[in-house]
Amino acid sequence: MLNSLSHFDLQQYWWLIMSLVGSILVFLLFVQGGQSLISTLGKTADERNMVVNSIGRKWEFTFTTLILFAAGMFAAFPLFYSTSFGGAYYAWKLFLIVFVIQAVSFEFRRKKGNLLGTKTYDTFLAINGYVAPFLLGAVVATFFTGSAFIRNEYNLSFWQTELYGIEILFEPTNLALGFAVLFLARILGAMYIINNTLENTIIERARKQVAINTVSFLVFFLYFVYQLLVMDGYAVDPTSNQVYLEANKYLNNFLAMPISIVLFLVGVLLVIYGIISTWFMKSTKGIWFSGLGTVCTVLAIFFVAGFNNTSFYPSFIDLQSSLTIKNASSSHYTLTAMTYISFLVPVVIAYIYFTWKAIDKHKITKEDIKEDAKHHVY
Repeated sequence: MLNSLSHFDLQQYWWLIMSLVGSILVFLLFVQGGQSLISTLGKTADERNMVVNSIGRKWEFTFTTLILFAAGMFAAFPLFYSTSFGGAYYAWKLFLIVFVIQAVSFEFRRKKGNLLGTKTYDTFLAINGYVAPFLLGAVVATFFTGSAFIRNEYNLSFWQTELYGIEILFEPTNLALGFAVLFLARILGAMYIINNTLENTIIERARKQVAINTVSFLVFFLYFVYQLLVMDGYAVDPTSNQVYLEANKYLNNFLAMPISIVLFLVGVLLVIYGIISTWFMKSTKGIWFSGLGTVCTVLAIFFVAGFNNTSFYPSFIDLQSSLTIKNASSSHYTLTAMTYISFLVPVVIAYIYFTWKAIDKHKITKEDIKEDAKHHVY
């Protein structure tokens, strides 16, 4: 059956799959958002332990999804993987380092005899909480603003700045999406902690953080959306495969793909409703509305970045070096084999659902953070 699908059909399918994984990853950054709020929500040692144990139940989900996204891009679009990870490696190194210190911190922060102490590991968690969402947002923004690389006829890429990825931090649009993702992660993190704990003091502080971070999020997100709709974009001629600049390309993509408009608007409205229900209606369920809204919104942004004859990883140094889902993908055989494996995704989703439900069956209390608790504590 799959052999009847063209190479382009499979390329489109795998951009859809990776867009979905990337969207879920952005939602799961609520763990990082919660980490950035440890000292804000927890004023005593017990309160900080409650916050850490609340988000600590889910840090493996974010870490695993990050690995899945990287592995999927490597298998489906290896030229993107080699170009970005091989060229912008200072940015990616920093990104990976902060995830390493996250894993170490969760496992060792309260281990008896550790040399660094709990406060040091809490600081490491906060660093991961701030840096990881910001860098991920800034890197994704380069799908629209472009990167500084040249690709030769052998598909070898050469980065054209000595900053090797750090230069993305000098582009206002990249910074805007980076800060937008950071503040969204903090909003989602506060919402999750509200949903996951039974300590009223922490819950009230978290509600205030939802309101405070919403203001900052809206400023940066609206700036990014404005830039996205008015900027020239990297279009691809479907016949010659030549890349050229098109005025209002991403606005045109929204108009050409109504599903992206629907996903974007529904997603934004869900995020806003989750925020309103949490702050004004004192709901504990806001995380699910805003979480689903986050997935829908990011999915729409990925659609606009890669579909409709668009370069999803453009080069502003040399337009013809830009990567598209056509020239960056694996072979027809590889994508076909991967597609058979992708049919197991519903099984994985079901596993995540039941595991998540079992973990969250019992909400965090002060009894759960004691050293002699019956389950693992962070």
